[in-house]
Amino acid sequence: MSGTQTEIDANLAPWAQRAGETLGRRYPESEHPYRSAYQRDRDRIIHCRAFRRLEYKTQVFVNHEGDHYRTRLTHSIEVSQIGRTVARALRLNEDLVESLALSHDLGHTPFGHVGEDVLDELLADHGGFDHNRQTLRIVEILEDRYSDFPGLNLTWEVREGIAKHSGPIDVRKAPEFAEYDPELLPPLEAQMIDLVDEIAYNHHDVDDGLESGLLDTEKLAREVPIFGEPLVAARRAMHGADPKQVRAGALRGMIDELVSAAIEASSESIAAAGVTSAGDVRRARGPLIALPAETAERNLVLKSHLREKLYRHPRIEAMKDQARRILLGLFERYRDDPRLLPEDRRPRIAADGLERTIADYIAGMTDRYAADEFHRKKGV
Repeated sequence: MSGTQTEIDANLAPWAQRAGETLGRRYPESEHPYRSAYQRDRDRIIHCRAFRRLEYKTQVFVNHEGDHYRTRLTHSIEVSQIGRTVARALRLNEDLVESLALSHDLGHTPFGHVGEDVLDELLADHGGFDHNRQTLRIVEILEDRYSDFPGLNLTWEVREGIAKHSGPIDVRKAPEFAEYDPELLPPLEAQMIDLVDEIAYNHHDVDDGLESGLLDTEKLAREVPIFGEPLVAARRAMHGADPKQVRAGALRGMIDELVSAAIEASSESIAAAGVTSAGDVRRARGPLIALPAETAERNLVLKSHLREKLYRHPRIEAMKDQARRILLGLFERYRDDPRLLPEDRRPRIAADGLERTIADYIAGMTDRYAADEFHRKKGV
């Protein structure tokens, strides 16, 4: 281990996951003298094609709706930023957190969650489809940057975090997760990913919803205290300022409350659990990263408002309907004539089956490419 990495590990809390204690990679490699194993994982994720394609994958609004709306890529960066803040406050391993934050959405389909739902329905008799499972499939098999091994050959802890960050593993639904100690909790660095993911998308979906006009500032303030209270405070502090600046101030206040509450509640949970090592964390009775009950209730009101007023808005539902038609049309066309699949994809049919091969290809598409491909295939 390099001297630099020894210094980094020395500054971590006793319950943090240390890079020097990694269980290693599936295919043995010599580690780098200046970068830890988790830093190399982060770099491999950033340089892979699946990560770059996130720039043109829907978060809520399809890319062509506007240049300023979040995409899966900008969302992943925001998750990473919040994750690093929480990790630093709790003295956890920031490199591991960043690797998990930047990789957590690699398996997402075009057109957001509707794409995942469509592929899951189409693969109901072929193992189903889940974006976390697809992320693991990408980093273990589908990326092909290296001649010595398939995938990215990430460390065991990053692959475990991909498998576990959304909750307990069910090996009946995801048998490929069996190697990641289903009976144990993941380290704190992985436990936080689902929460910081939620904090990030709640914040930026409010921002994008207000920017689009689908959400109303005053109605949101009246019905959602976790936004309304910071809005009142921002108006007092920024009297006479541009309304967009006041709104931005309210959004900063909202996310600050959520992140600060997560740090404080998690710190208390860690102390109450009496953990003194990463191994203790894995054997704890339950997750130790969470919001306090009162803040969780306030956050739940926000989530409910977003679900009713934004995610189910007629304009969003129309985009979902169009996306469903595109993805169904593509899948059926490739299934009817597998020769339409790219030449380098067809050899996978023998090992993975036609339906899974089609799903891998469609899941990797950007919104724009899927729409263009759909219209091209209609003319074949």
